[in-house]
Amino acid sequence: MDAKTDVKIVEVGPRDGLQNEKQHVPTVIKAELAQRLLDAGFPNVEVASFVSPKWVPQMADGADVLKALKKPEYATLSALVPNLKGLEAALQTRTEEIVIFTAASEAFAQKNINCSIDESIARFDPVVKLAREKGLRIRASISCCMGCPYQGEVRIADVMKVIDKLAHLSVDEYDIADTIGVGTAGHAKQLMKTIGQTVDLRRIAGHFHDTYGQAIANIMASLDAGVRIFHSSVAGLGGCPYAKGATGNVASEDLLYLMDGLGLKTGIDTAAVVQTGHWISEQLGRPTASRAGRALYQKACA
Repeated sequence: MDAKTDVKIVEVGPRDGLQNEKQHVPTVIKAELAQRLLDAGFPNVEVASFVSPKWVPQMADGADVLKALKKPEYATLSALVPNLKGLEAALQTRTEEIVIFTAASEAFAQKNINCSIDESIARFDPVVKLAREKGLRIRASISCCMGCPYQGEVRIADVMKVIDKLAHLSVDEYDIADTIGVGTAGHAKQLMKTIGQTVDLRRIAGHFHDTYGQAIANIMASLDAGVRIFHSSVAGLGGCPYAKGATGNVASEDLLYLMDGLGLKTGIDTAAVVQTGHWISEQLGRPTASRAGRALYQKACA
């Protein structure tokens, strides 16, 4: 976040949004989506995932997408990496920030990455060391911080244990993810306040899925707790291939409408994002999942 903005919004649509699409999305469409979002002013766009194409075939062309982009000076391009092999692939591209990932739920860690939480974190020691040597920024994403599709409740204490285990990696940001969108405002506020007792909230990002329609409420609660970084996905794209029933992240248009209403500066052109949300929804052959996006687009066309 720079001095000109009050809130940093990380756009995850090109990666987290598209990874779960069953239909093949052509590279040219992925690249145009990412470029439109960069041009709209997002300071950070999560573009690619260097996981095995066997597990997430939709992301197999990440290097080509990154190569096609004309990146503004103010923006950072991010990519998800699962291991050293993924990092080595990312280093051949224009990736400036890597995202490593674990979970606050042992059951989800086993299903998602086929190992325990402790094992997942240990795997990232050499990844983070090499990324630091290469000058990359590092985010650590923690899935299922407010509930798990396999074990149900996830305690705040469990989230804190994972943050404590990640501390030795000295990551730049922690992504606190409500992967299946079950969180509510009271829980979100208490979670963020508790995290803030040991971690500077300027290093904490709220990553809220909107399965139960609570993402905006959870963002407001997190704002009240002091969080100033949030993730969103244009047109509400997304879901997790390993979290049955999870819908997309909070729609970027809905989040921007909220921030505009609160008078919080993001540096992002809301109208351009609305147009992009409409465009990508047309490419995918379905309506946008953003209520604000639909309303603002209809108003602009009236």
